[in-house]
Amino acid sequence: DSNFRYVLVAARRSRQLQNGAEPLVPTRSRKACRVAQEEIAAGKIAYVRPEDAKVLKPEIEAPDIPKFAP
Repeated sequence: DSNFRYVLVAARRSRQLQNGAEPLVPTRSRKACRVAQEEIAAGKIAYVRPEDAKVLKPEIEAPDIPKFAP
């Protein structure tokens, strides 16, 4: 949805490729960054925007954990 998010996703996937992950698309490139871009263009890499994710962190009730008011 934006160039900034594209760069973030490509950088993270590039790091994964550099650490030994297998490419998801056939490519002639040896550069991890280029392979990551090709994977994104092929639709093999997806991401979840944080504001769309519905992850709730459970709150632990404990008397010895202080709760701070904003």
